[in-house]
Amino acid sequence: MARNILAICFDCGDTLVDEGTEVKTIDDVSLHADLIPGADTLLRVLKERGYPLALVADGPTATFENNLKPYGLYKLFDAYAISEQVGVLKPDPRMFVHALTQLGIASEEYGRTVMVGNNLARDIKGANALGMISVWLDWAPRRSKVPADKSEIPHFTIKGPLELLALLEILG
Repeated sequence: MARNILAICFDCGDTLVDEGTEVKTIDDVSLHADLIPGADTLLRVLKERGYPLALVADGPTATFENNLKPYGLYKLFDAYAISEQVGVLKPDPRMFVHALTQLGIASEEYGRTVMVGNNLARDIKGANALGMISVWLDWAPRRSKVPADKSEIPHFTIKGPLELLALLEILG
């Protein structure tokens, strides 16, 4: 059976790791952070189910390696679009295109990809602009919970990482 969803992209801070637990250097590189409850299970289940995964995140590369490698999660991603390497920040479309290109997904198929993130102005706005399915993880108190305009309205909202599994069943 063909799957409707071709790939899933994830932000990291307050989407996979709890930004409130980050230990940072003076250069703003995160050395360690706790995972959001369910994030590790979610990524492992998605990988077992054969979904290609991409990390689309703003910040230094070392932050994501430091935060995800200790849990064995960094290696689960098939593509990486990290702002330090790409040279722009979300919602710039180049961040998302960089990841989707690595996954071999053509622009006419962007509507069959999912972006999961915590930031309406960056993750949701950027995904919406490309026609991706935007999923807002409304978990942490650190970001605005009110869309600034229509471009920041998510297609779906979840309160915890594992809720994505049920949503994917609906999306096919």
